[in-house]
Amino acid sequence: MRIEGTANMIHTHWQVESPLIGGWLEAGPGFPTEPGQAATPGKVQAKAEVFVMVRSLKSVKEDGTPYDEAMDRVMYEHLKADTDPKARILYRLTDLTLKEAPKSKDAPYVFEAKGDIVVAGVTNQVTTPINVLPQGDKKLKITGSGAVKMSDFKMQPPTALAGALKTGDEVKLSFEWNVMQRAPAAAASK
Repeated sequence: MRIEGTANMIHTHWQVESPLIGGWLEAGPGFPTEPGQAATPGKVQAKAEVFVMVRSLKSVKEDGTPYDEAMDRVMYEHLKADTDPKARILYRLTDLTLKEAPKSKDAPYVFEAKGDIVVAGVTNQVTTPINVLPQGDKKLKITGSGAVKMSDFKMQPPTALAGALKTGDEVKLSFEWNVMQRAPAAAASK
């Protein structure tokens, strides 16, 4: 997962990343799990809960190398990780609609996802496009991106240098979530 934003000084762009996305996805019949599977546009039965632990987020330069621990500390404070060691960004899928079936076996299924996102204890509804690319063997690569405002989550955009450095209110969230079907539970022995 990556969060990107802007600031008003020399470095006008900042980003933080987490290599870990946790959660689960339950999908009903007709949800594409294999490449080239036939699918009809419309509502799809699915539920999901996805999360990123706040302390797994780290500021990074454009080349992916670590940026600044001070920036990480400010981010953790704003995302309430200082008061809650289990602080996380949480997303709950409430509605999923297939907008477009793939044009080839290697192309993704395009969905519109609606859900609730919880950041720093504040919940908002979001609608965003996502792509689902079946990888074979019941494995999926799910990608998407969208923008939110810090102020919508009752967060004041961070400042530094006595207010001379100000971050922008809007941030872009993007993710790549790789999931696979869990093996069926073994029958209980008697």
